[in-house]
Amino acid sequence: MSGRTVETVSSVDEGKQLMSAINPSGSVAQSAESSAAAGQNAGFNELDMDNFLQLLITEMQNQDPLDPMDNSEMLQQIGQIREIGSTDKLSNTLTDFATTQDLVTASGLIGKNIQALSDTASEVEGTVDRVTVEKGEDNTTRKVKVHVGEATIDIRNIREILTQ
Repeated sequence: MSGRTVETVSSVDEGKQLMSAINPSGSVAQSAESSAAAGQNAGFNELDMDNFLQLLITEMQNQDPLDPMDNSEMLQQIGQIREIGSTDKLSNTLTDFATTQDLVTASGLIGKNIQALSDTASEVEGTVDRVTVEKGEDNTTRKVKVHVGEATIDIRNIREILTQ
């Protein structure tokens, strides 16, 4: 493969493609093609961990066997994979922690009088009688809700906790 560049294309999103050009030196040159954002890095904003790992694996599979990347480059890329995995795991842990904290806070409000804005955008004042956890719009997050009678209130929409 001396002097030859290998290109691989993988789908990232509707209307966008991620192209990886593997140069003879073993380095990767990337470009994102999008009709909406020609010449900008908008395609990389959508790049998630799975796409990055697929790109890296493709690069490693298509390297020149007579001139493979050296050990330091390989270790650097493995380090990048681990860093991305750790960051992703930390982000998920912090999200779970925030949801748990919301649930603890909401549980402490049972039997207390609050003033809040309900999910239907109406003013609500009354005693919290129960707490629920609902899936978020993206189906991966959870939202903690309190209930005052028939009104459902996102915990972030509580304006005041009233003394009795």
